[in-house]
Amino acid sequence: MLELAPLLVSALILGLLGGGHCLGMCGGLMGALTLAIPAEQRNRRLRLLLAYNLGRILSYTTAGLLIGLAGWAVASSPAAMALRVVAALLLIAMGLYLAGWWSGLTRIEALGRGLWRHIQPVASRLLPVATLPRALLLGALWGWLPCGLVYSTLLWAASQGDALHSALLMFAFGLGTWPVLIATGLTAERLTALLRQRGVRMAGGLLVILFGLWTLPGPHQAWLMGH
Repeated sequence: MLELAPLLVSALILGLLGGGHCLGMCGGLMGALTLAIPAEQRNRRLRLLLAYNLGRILSYTTAGLLIGLAGWAVASSPAAMALRVVAALLLIAMGLYLAGWWSGLTRIEALGRGLWRHIQPVASRLLPVATLPRALLLGALWGWLPCGLVYSTLLWAASQGDALHSALLMFAFGLGTWPVLIATGLTAERLTALLRQRGVRMAGGLLVILFGLWTLPGPHQAWLMGH
């Protein structure tokens, strides 16, 4: 688990600094879900919002477990090296995106639109939300919303070659996205303003890019580990 710690921290950073993208992708949906809470349930709003996001994070974790099984299946094959290279390049792409230098990462969101077209009608039938189980289920469906940042993180998690590690990385990523989406009022405004500061985004992006370069297979890994 100690070896996994730097990866978990990276996953948290990806989720936290990707909060700006989450606001663009999910902010409107979050607002719609909040408005869909019946008037008599407004005093339970925080619990329902927590249930939404818990369901979403559990979906990320499940997806990490499933794709981690695929990564485990190729871990001992020549394809493992190719998967690691792709994961490293995607990690670098995520760093460029978080720093605001390149937004091409969002183009892979089209990959999940077909699946979402089948999920969205089911999610709509759960509205309005009046119970915690329904909020949890709706959040679990929401977790499959097409998102380039999530897809790239999934492929990176799969490159670990361990289904459990992949699931834990996606869980950590989901926890990183939680503060921006769950915070309300002045706290949310301050947090969002902080995460959108150019210096913060550039520093986080550079950190992720460096980790991506370290992930690339090559002799530089032994040199970095030695220092």
